[in-house]
Amino acid sequence: MAFLVGGANSSAADTGYDVENSCRFDEASDASLGGTFGTPTEAKAFTLSMWFKRAGMMGTIQALLGCGPYEAIIIQNEKMTIFWDNVSAGRINWAPLLRDHSAWYHFVIAQDTAQGTDTNRVKFYLNGTQITTLGGYTSWPAQDVVGGFNEDGQAFYISTYNASGWAAGGYCAEVAFIDGLQYAASNFGERNDDGIWIPKEFKDDVTFGNNGFYLEFKQSGVDTDASGLGADTSGNDNHLALSNLAATDQSTDTPTNNFATLNPLDIGSEVTLSEGNCKYTGGTTVGQGELQMCGGTFGVSKGKWYYEVKKISNGAIFGIYAADHVGANIGFDTFGSGPWNNLMNGLYDYNGNVYGGSVNSAYGSGIDDDDIVGVALDLDNGAIYYSDNGTFMDSGDPTSGASKTGAAPNFSTSVDTWILPLISDGSSGVAGVYEFNLGGCSAFTVSSGNSDANGYGNFEFAPPSGYYAPCTKNLAEFG
Repeated sequence: MAFLVGGANSSAADTGYDVENSCRFDEASDASLGGTFGTPTEAKAFTLSMWFKRAGMMGTIQALLGCGPYEAIIIQNEKMTIFWDNVSAGRINWAPLLRDHSAWYHFVIAQDTAQGTDTNRVKFYLNGTQITTLGGYTSWPAQDVVGGFNEDGQAFYISTYNASGWAAGGYCAEVAFIDGLQYAASNFGERNDDGIWIPKEFKDDVTFGNNGFYLEFKQSGVDTDASGLGADTSGNDNHLALSNLAATDQSTDTPTNNFATLNPLDIGSEVTLSEGNCKYTGGTTVGQGELQMCGGTFGVSKGKWYYEVKKISNGAIFGIYAADHVGANIGFDTFGSGPWNNLMNGLYDYNGNVYGGSVNSAYGSGIDDDDIVGVALDLDNGAIYYSDNGTFMDSGDPTSGASKTGAAPNFSTSVDTWILPLISDGSSGVAGVYEFNLGGCSAFTVSSGNSDANGYGNFEFAPPSGYYAPCTKNLAEFG
């Protein structure tokens, strides 16, 4: 059994249409893409289609689209809210919760305020289903209202409200803005044989209009042009400008190949996540390591898997933990002991020790700031290996199979399914800072670039032969 923690669209089967790239937006730095609308084809009508994967911390207000001083599409209290002219021209809340930080969601808003029936003026779709169950404070925009969403001269921003507030934090892919037409979600996606909503190729089947743009994130440049991360590939050349984004924010974590990240739903109260849930900052409460724990989104029971962790500062312990951790809870039960015995596996301590339950053994020689640790997990043979800047510790050989040459000690085989990654900065009074590279997008700059044998992932050091990046396409083959 293998899975990504979460629900809808946590994984996607091979459909023949692959989304190759996404863009990562860091909440902490107010990262965004922005532009200014020109003369619209029809100001009363537009469609926005986008795939997004949430990141950041639970409970924060996050904007997917902001349009100058008042209009916004935000996630608040884990639900979607849309404002027109700061509520005065309309406000709509919907009921479905958007709590899954391991899944890709598809969102469509399709507006035509010329419609006489108020419920036809704006239509919303989540993963292909039109949302008709709305929350409180709902008032439809007035007939013929022209809002900032497609208004001449109006600034707009992807991932923030106004380039400095309510940053979305997470990933966006296949962002399409259509000027002048009200399209349904079926123009942009379809259901596969398993009933999962998936992307489809649509570029040649829609009319973008004057203000229309299509962001595929194929380029990684930082300028506002066809080579930039915000390049418009609709044919309109309505390229968007980058704010607090860099080439490293181009990601291969997409709706058709979903990668693991750290999980803000499985986290201690003192942990802060950033950089698309790839950067961990621990806490400072002495003696309570449970407050500084954080789990991941990828569960496996077989196969061989690889990821990297970079130490930025201070101490931490990392590894994997049991998917079914009955009686032990992240954020509540003391890290590495008591109810966690045999439920945390092969935990590597930055000082050069490995823990399994209550057993602690020397392994390796410890790591320094800026060292990159490779984690090679072999569940076919029940072993885990750690490397320091490309050299496996204790002369470890992850390809040694059943002999487990140089594998980390204290590895438990008592659990069928494990979740990766796991980290805690222990229980010291200083916050550990660690950056993860789980293949889809790295919190640290990758200078060399190495993928697995299937061509997935982008790692600083080459994964050992037979080891694969934790993503859904590899899950389908090896999980």
